[in-house]
Amino acid sequence: MLCIWWVFIQLCETHTCIMSLQSDYHFEYTECDVLGSRWRVAVPNKADTCTGLPDPVKGTQCTFSCSEGEFLDMQSQQCQKCAAGTYSLGTSVAFDEWDSLPTSFVTHGVTTNGGDGHTDCSKLVHTVPLSTWTPKDDYIASNTDECTAVLSYAVSLKQPGTVSFEYFYPDNSIYFEFFVQNDQCQSTDSESRWMKTSENNWSKYRVDLNNGNNVLYWRTTGYTLQGSVVKPVLLRNIAISGVAYTSECFHCKPGTHSAKPGSARCAPCPADTYSTKGATVCHQCELDKYAEAGSGSCKPRPACTNSDYFYTHTPCDSEGKTRLMYKWIEPKICNETIEGAVSLPASGEKQTCPPCNPGFFVTNSSTCEPCTHGFYSNGTACAECPVGTEPVMGFEYKWWNTMPSNMKSSIYRREFTWEVAGEYVYTTPGDQDTDYMMLVLTVSGYRLPQSMAKDSERSELSRITFVFETTCTADCKFYFLAVSENNRFCHMYGSAPRNSPYAYLIQSNSTVTFTWTFKRTDEFNMERKYSGDVAKIYSIHITNVIGGVASQCRRCALSSANSACVPCPPGHYMVSGTGVCRRCSVNTFIRADQPVGEAACVQCGPNTRTNKAYSACLSDCTLDVQTRGGAPLHYDFSPLSNVTSFHSSPRFTTKGLRYFHHFNVGLCGKEGRVPATCVDNVTESGREVKGYVCQSTVVPSEIRSQSVVSSQPFLIGDSLVGVTTDTALSGISSPKWLFPSESSLPDVVFYYKSSETTQACKRGRSATIRLRCNPTVTAKDHITLPSNCSEGTCDGCSFHFLWESQHACPLCTKNHYREIVSACIQGIQKTTYVWQQPLQCYGGESLPAQKVSACVTLDFWLKFGVSTGTIAAVLLISISCYFWKKTRKLQYKYSKLMMSSGGKECELPTADSCAIMEGEDAEDDLMDLTKKPFFTKIKSFSRERTSDGFDSVPLKSSSLLHQRDEEDSDDA
Repeated sequence: MLCIWWVFIQLCETHTCIMSLQSDYHFEYTECDVLGSRWRVAVPNKADTCTGLPDPVKGTQCTFSCSEGEFLDMQSQQCQKCAAGTYSLGTSVAFDEWDSLPTSFVTHGVTTNGGDGHTDCSKLVHTVPLSTWTPKDDYIASNTDECTAVLSYAVSLKQPGTVSFEYFYPDNSIYFEFFVQNDQCQSTDSESRWMKTSENNWSKYRVDLNNGNNVLYWRTTGYTLQGSVVKPVLLRNIAISGVAYTSECFHCKPGTHSAKPGSARCAPCPADTYSTKGATVCHQCELDKYAEAGSGSCKPRPACTNSDYFYTHTPCDSEGKTRLMYKWIEPKICNETIEGAVSLPASGEKQTCPPCNPGFFVTNSSTCEPCTHGFYSNGTACAECPVGTEPVMGFEYKWWNTMPSNMKSSIYRREFTWEVAGEYVYTTPGDQDTDYMMLVLTVSGYRLPQSMAKDSERSELSRITFVFETTCTADCKFYFLAVSENNRFCHMYGSAPRNSPYAYLIQSNSTVTFTWTFKRTDEFNMERKYSGDVAKIYSIHITNVIGGVASQCRRCALSSANSACVPCPPGHYMVSGTGVCRRCSVNTFIRADQPVGEAACVQCGPNTRTNKAYSACLSDCTLDVQTRGGAPLHYDFSPLSNVTSFHSSPRFTTKGLRYFHHFNVGLCGKEGRVPATCVDNVTESGREVKGYVCQSTVVPSEIRSQSVVSSQPFLIGDSLVGVTTDTALSGISSPKWLFPSESSLPDVVFYYKSSETTQACKRGRSATIRLRCNPTVTAKDHITLPSNCSEGTCDGCSFHFLWESQHACPLCTKNHYREIVSACIQGIQKTTYVWQQPLQCYGGESLPAQKVSACVTLDFWLKFGVSTGTIAAVLLISISCYFWKKTRKLQYKYSKLMMSSGGKECELPTADSCAIMEGEDAEDDLMDLTKKPFFTKIKSFSRERTSDGFDSVPLKSSSLLHQRDEEDSDDA
């Protein structure tokens, strides 16, 4: 502050001081001090104004800023809203009007040839340097001579910000660079100071800025050839953010407006309206005038001509017809009602749709769709390529009813500048004659057909051919550009007759973008003076396109599995030279290296089955083994099917570096299994191999923040030969002495081989994985190497591994356990099941649960037997007595019968002396025997027994007779 007053005192001493008015000075802030404070001081606009200035006052804090739509009123030091018709970016400044060079911008020209040339870059034309940047209303243009033109702008930022701008840089004969320097003339960091050429539109560029002083430089240097014209670089819409505030609002430029106070930007006026500078509303043009969007004035509408409309075709309808449609060019600026104007032709005329392009077919809705892979078409219907042929892939466009899906047309401000017209595609009249109308086709890659791949050095990779025509009344230009990652090609035509061909060879397999661009004139004008100039493309043909369509099929030889030739169906082989396919036998696969001939069918190994594609044999991890004199064994190796990793014991180099041989194994699995993978993470190639068994060398290290470094991967087995208990299969052996075993259960061996050959292994490598049942091993990766071949191989070609696991045991069945029945205790008997020892199974059936059943003890049966015997004895005695009694009765009756017979032989008894039938005589009841008790009868019976051992049976009749005789003798 003292320095400022000292300056004022010096001015007063050397000049005549006068009183100052408010218009004679303006306010500024001093630099911020270490406390973040500053002062507002009045700075005179003229050197001799030094009295009557306001005293310095305390300013706002250095962190103070205004928002968008506001400006800082230095008199009150408060933010105020911008009035209607103006705008403010707050902490940014923008330059979008270039009717004159804005304040703080500086431009000058510099001679590039060291003063030896004839061009004077500092020469003035109408007090303006010749070789400078020149304002052109909406933009500022660079020089067009062999000079260096510099445009600079200095700005002080209170906080980090950005600078952005739009540029148009169409001519690479000018070098265009942009860079930023600080107040010490040191360039700030940036990716590249050299700007990229614009394709055909305005390009946007943005750079970050540091706080403090920044000087922005735009510099161009032209190099003209004899007879050539240099196109200038154009700049517009420069915006800088990071300033603390703006002390004034900017007026809206013509063609824009802001209706409300506090606007951050001005809105452009719509078409057919206009506005002047600082406008708050847009005004409608009169009926006979027009205005483009964002215009500052209206123009008279010219009479409509044939160049003010264009024609196109509608998509084909279900009847295969298309309509010819006429449309005015939008926005429509002509007047069809004034004298001499033409009217729009009537639309709707039906025409027959052109055919589909080759490789496409007509659908039921009359649209064109591409044929699927393996089919070809001439534009009507798709047909399958015969066996032994390959489709010729590419794109061929010669009929234009609709724009192809992989093509697009565009122009700055609008799209669809190229329209289809049946036999060709053409450029429609644009808004301006200086517009670049582009047609873009992108192709992702190229590949030679299989039949030509063997002679790839002499065969061209791809070729694009197109036929075109240009009609020009001015200096029109027709460009063809081919842009890829490593190449950029451009060819330019002027006026060209009908059916002019052009061909371009494609040398590398990379994505290429083909662009056809038409520009009617280089003159900068807003009128459509050359709308009748047109470019037409009749056909485009690109060969050997990956993902293209086929118009024909080419005969080829089926010599590789990667061939594009149409193969026989899965499981079939081709009869040599005939193209006839025959089915292979059951459970075979097709050899990839020989798909022709019956020898192509290879039988799958034991316990494997072919996949769906008939290209390999697989094991589903299940196995049934029939043992001698025993029940079959069932295996399920599914728990071991996941990729398993293990490594050998450590090795050491001559310098003491430790390393391992790391193995990855994918034992088995169904189709779609995850293969074992070994990678190389040391080199940039990142090579990896995939198969059943692979090996890599692993070095523990901290290189690249990795725990291990893997290198030198190679395949040991990429195909499964078979699964068996035999020790040899298809020339691959797995001797038992490598892994001795005392178990009677056979090992299951998986046999693999690899198609990769080396100088040491001319027949390729092989591997055997011997699975051994061990129920005590719970780990799934208990894999060991032979004791005498610690690296897994003894010859470097055949590898052997032993995998012990409980999952390598056969599934348990009923034959693997037995039952134990306990004694009957207190009426309960238990049945327990235990495994047979030694246990040689796992999984499968589990042990049944213990059974408990009711039972009867020996004491019970003894008691039951005695009781039953006693009852049986009593019953037997009772039966014996019963039959004895019956016998006595019969004896009595027999004796009586005999007595009644009188002792004469062969003389039948009389009727009254016959044996008395039961129930006939009641005298039986008089027997003494029947009258006595049971024991008395027994006693009597014993007495009546004679000396000869026979019983004397007293008969009732004889005793009575004897009594009577005695009585008669007594009487006598």
